[in-house]
Amino acid sequence: MQRTPESQTDEIPGALPCNCLAIRQAARQITQIYERHMGAVGLTASQYSILAKLSRLGALSINALAAEMVMDRTTTGRAIQPLQRNKLVAVEAGSDARTRLVRLTPAGAKRFKTALAHWRAAQEEFEQAYGADESAVLRAALARVSALA
Repeated sequence: MQRTPESQTDEIPGALPCNCLAIRQAARQITQIYERHMGAVGLTASQYSILAKLSRLGALSINALAAEMVMDRTTTGRAIQPLQRNKLVAVEAGSDARTRLVRLTPAGAKRFKTALAHWRAAQEEFEQAYGADESAVLRAALARVSALA
């Protein structure tokens, strides 16, 4: 039986529920749904998210992509390496010597388009389990959390 984040505090009298633990546990559960669906097209959930951002926003500097993904630059750089290796994104010189631009390649756009149906299936699976209205409220709450920084 899986334990809920609230039940974790039962072991420590007087302990408050941990927001970080609850959010991380939920994120792992949700990520498993998306990973299963994205795996069918050879992507991870994070890789799909990067392709989606680039598809919607166009070429971005690594710093801008990191900001959009709410990731640090180093992690973003590592995350795009397999996408670059698989020729789904290209990394090119930017407007100055220090700037590198990441753009979707035609193969990346094609993979993103194929993956979109799998993303929709993951969305539907989660919303059927959690509720469509509750999912919308959850996304709004998490957007407020992401904007705190």
